[in-house]
Amino acid sequence: MEMLSLEKELSENAYPGRGIVIGVSEDGKKAVTAYFIMGRSSNSRNRVFVTEGEGIRTEAFDPSKLEDPSLIIYAPVRVLGNKTIVTNGDQTDTIYDGLDDELTFEQSLRSRQFEPDGPNYTPRISGVMHIKNGVFDYSMSILKSNNGNPAANNRYTFSYENPVAGEGHFIHTYMHDGNPLPSFEGEPKWVKISGDIDEFTDKVWNSLNEDNKVSLFVRYIDIATGEYETKIVNKNK
Repeated sequence: MEMLSLEKELSENAYPGRGIVIGVSEDGKKAVTAYFIMGRSSNSRNRVFVTEGEGIRTEAFDPSKLEDPSLIIYAPVRVLGNKTIVTNGDQTDTIYDGLDDELTFEQSLRSRQFEPDGPNYTPRISGVMHIKNGVFDYSMSILKSNNGNPAANNRYTFSYENPVAGEGHFIHTYMHDGNPLPSFEGEPKWVKISGDIDEFTDKVWNSLNEDNKVSLFVRYIDIATGEYETKIVNKNK
């Protein structure tokens, strides 16, 4: 497998949809995650990220223009002890509750499937980061229809132990723009992680399609101490 440039993957894809990146900083000291949302409709574009506790939630930028909140208003990031959960939907809460009940990441998602937004049937993508005693590992999941057939739900979970400095994985909802939108295929992409939080945030945000990008969240967590720094970028200001 070839390590990919995250900036190249983003800049050459006008509509990857929503995406999650998890990995390790170049110096090996920080656990890194990013989550971005994009939109083609006015309803999807009418959003911002706002902080909520140790996580974030989506919010309508102009509440008067909000049409259907069901699949666009949710908490993408929540923190449970030494675990950081990042997802593209309200399954964040499902995972949080499951982990709190001592279920595994995979078990927590057993009650969920892809989004009910036919004909796209958008995949549910999720990640959980775990830091304990200076050791970092993470898992990523995708729940998707069977090649566009909503009669079947396919589940894929990928776990990464002892991740390498300067490396990470990237998963997104759509392969590219289209009608219907084609779901992500394969395992999470192996990508390079570079720069401090400011540089990384700028690289990701500036690589996203100007017309379709909506919001970006980035967090760097100190693996030794658990302390973190967060950046949020909203196109709507």
